[in-house]
Amino acid sequence: MLLLIPGPVQTRPEVRAAMAQDIAPWDRDFQAVYARIRERIVGVAGGTPGVHATLPLQGAGHFVTEAALRTFVVPGGKVLIPMNGAYATRMARLAREAGREVVPLDLPDTRGATAADIVPVLEADTSIGHVAFVFNETGSGIVNDADGIGRAVRGLGRRMILDAVSAFGVLPFRLDEHPECDVLVFTSGKCLEGMPGMGFAVARMDRAEACAGHAQSWSLDLSDVLANAKRSGWGSIRFTPPVQAIAAFDVALDLYEAEGGQPARYARYRANADALYDGLAAIGLRPYLEKQHQGPVIVTVHQPSDPRFDLMTFVEALKRRGVLISNFYNTSAPTLRIGAIGAITTDDIRRAVAAIGATLDDMLAKAA
Repeated sequence: MLLLIPGPVQTRPEVRAAMAQDIAPWDRDFQAVYARIRERIVGVAGGTPGVHATLPLQGAGHFVTEAALRTFVVPGGKVLIPMNGAYATRMARLAREAGREVVPLDLPDTRGATAADIVPVLEADTSIGHVAFVFNETGSGIVNDADGIGRAVRGLGRRMILDAVSAFGVLPFRLDEHPECDVLVFTSGKCLEGMPGMGFAVARMDRAEACAGHAQSWSLDLSDVLANAKRSGWGSIRFTPPVQAIAAFDVALDLYEAEGGQPARYARYRANADALYDGLAAIGLRPYLEKQHQGPVIVTVHQPSDPRFDLMTFVEALKRRGVLISNFYNTSAPTLRIGAIGAITTDDIRRAVAAIGATLDDMLAKAA
């Protein structure tokens, strides 16, 4: 089965094989694995040892995103969120339900947010302390300009929280070039091609310490994660983690480095996305985004306008041809979401496009 969703992604056999073991989370032999992962993640993030630390949290990306908002935004504090996708909407809900005041910036979900969008809002309201946003929106496939927004945020003396859940390890961003960024977050089962189950925050240690007491939640307090890491001496996880997923992630990092790291992973995903975008257009599916706004992670196209088309019927029929895509969409118009990430190549993409075309032909012909 070829898995083409924006995460969890298709993985390599070596990664899956690492799951086939029993591990005691606090065993001394495992301590070295976990300590090594934490150091490697800081490196992938372009962080500085002693300045930045990897802070783990069990669960989905929403968990670690909420933890970042709770930890770094003071209770009742204002956070500006550019609203140009489904995951921005989710981030805003997480912030509001944590008791933070969201300043929404409404933008279309067909282009990324830029510094030009952000600056007027920050200049007009000096009480906004943070800008938080999704680096890559997997609803439509757009990419927000994290580098440009970060520089603008720094210039205005504010702080930044970056949801890099579906971008980390692929889209370029270095924490050592962005001191305004309190924290970025990501998960194990996306662009680093590990198994799902773990979220990670890479944060400035001084900021995490200064924000102790903000979270109002023990489970979601990244300041406490850091304090626990310092007490343990090797950064032990506070509560029982999905250790098999962590062991698999260590292997996934080996494969990531062997491939050539961020530049190589980006190049492969970019080629996949381009082949997918062009291939789907060639078989008559209309892209949701203009090409210049298309990111490398997921390609979204409008569903066929034929009234006989049914999404769930199509997804199940395509699965029988060996290709599995998302069975839902979160754009305002009905769309198909097809991932370009994971342990896949452009040959896989071409095979998937052929299967999509054949499935549509067969489905609509039968419906007639």
